[in-house]
Amino acid sequence: MMAVRRLFKRLGLLIGVCTLFAMLSNPATGQVEGGRGLDASGLQKQVESVVETAESAALAGHNAWMLMCCALVLFMTAPGLALFYGGLVRKKNVLGVMMQCFFLMGLMTVLWALYGYTLAFGGPATIEVDGQEVANPDFNPYVGNFDHLFMRGVARVWDEAAGAPHTPMAGAIPAITFMLFQGMFFIITPALICGAYAERMKFSTMVVFTILWGTLIYCPLAHWVWGGGILAYGGAHSIAGGALDFAGGTVVHISSGISALVCALVLGRRLGWGHEDMRPHNLTYTVMGAAMLWVGWFGFNAGSELASNDLTSSAFATTHFAAAAGAVAWAMMEWITRGKPSVLGTASGAIAGLVCITPGAGFVNLMSALIMGAAAGVLCYFACGTFKAAFKYDDSLDAFGIHGVGGTLGAVLTGVFATRAAWDIAEGKPLGLLEGGDVLWGQIVAAAITIGYCAVATFILLKILDVVMGLRVSQEGELRGLDMNEHGEEGYIFV
Repeated sequence: MMAVRRLFKRLGLLIGVCTLFAMLSNPATGQVEGGRGLDASGLQKQVESVVETAESAALAGHNAWMLMCCALVLFMTAPGLALFYGGLVRKKNVLGVMMQCFFLMGLMTVLWALYGYTLAFGGPATIEVDGQEVANPDFNPYVGNFDHLFMRGVARVWDEAAGAPHTPMAGAIPAITFMLFQGMFFIITPALICGAYAERMKFSTMVVFTILWGTLIYCPLAHWVWGGGILAYGGAHSIAGGALDFAGGTVVHISSGISALVCALVLGRRLGWGHEDMRPHNLTYTVMGAAMLWVGWFGFNAGSELASNDLTSSAFATTHFAAAAGAVAWAMMEWITRGKPSVLGTASGAIAGLVCITPGAGFVNLMSALIMGAAAGVLCYFACGTFKAAFKYDDSLDAFGIHGVGGTLGAVLTGVFATRAAWDIAEGKPLGLLEGGDVLWGQIVAAAITIGYCAVATFILLKILDVVMGLRVSQEGELRGLDMNEHGEEGYIFV
């Protein structure tokens, strides 16, 4: 809404300038009746033309940027995440993890189109009555309704009265674009969980688990935070004031990270864990994937402004700064503790920084982003090393250590560093702890609710699926590798 208000202010200035120019230079607005008065009809036409041109230009700019962001976020899943995860597993499982990422691009898109989008964003929290925006008495703060089932109210329709196609809008962009952008989040979030159960979960069970997880966990969470529900900042139904979550700290990273930990604990360790060589088989893939994730994350975070403006630039910069600080911090920790900085550690640190800044990308300023990224690099380093070793759980590719820990840290630090100077979302009221605001408590409560809900729901889903389908491949299949056991293919054939 703030972006829309800023847009209308600029349009007003543009209209005023263009109107003055038209009055001075256009014959249609010249004097009539011997020099007395202006041609009101001509002036009105000029103003309407200017307004229409400005609105079309603004729509084209915002929509072009958002479609690019859709592509960037999809690029994060494959090839980005597929390469990042693919390089971290043993070579007998490289196709298995890439297949999981790639298959989910198709599966989650179909679910989103059929019913996922409407469960997350169906039913507005407010409606317009007599020109005033008021609370919707029929709004459900826990899950969306069926307004957009099968893309109803999203797809273009034929307008009989106008004799032309009509495109539903979502703020400053078409509803189709908004749906696509949010759908890319729906794809990558369960794909992140794949890192915890890599090399041992049955593909068939993974498919059913992801369908249920996306339906029962992701969609309600998205509705709670971004659809005006119980965790929406400043909403009528918000618990503890709701959460500032610019691009998915709670919805994406805490949810996937906590669910990943539960998956790792329920499935148990991989065969040979702790005494067999399980080093990444191709760090080249991993570093290339990390670089792709870094680039794609600009669409993830900066695109969450849903427009192309000054706040977009700020979110873009904070994203980049946090990634850079995270990479340097993790590498320095290794340098200090092990004597050498590793390529894997530096890549992991960049991802940790990106995860941490995600909830606060549009709410914190540039130097705060450096601090958040560095803090994530240090904390996630210990979470993926010392913490995991102490508790001896097999989070194969550190989905919890980076996304669960980094996402929770980011949500809390957003409550510390959020500033109205970045986004005046509370109309002049201070936000973060450092500027005297009170949003920190809401951040902590939202993170705790997300952790509790995801942990319990994921555990129940896994236990049910274990009874019905079984979670793990057979011992023989795991030793053989998921590439051959689940897909009948090999990642590397040298002839």
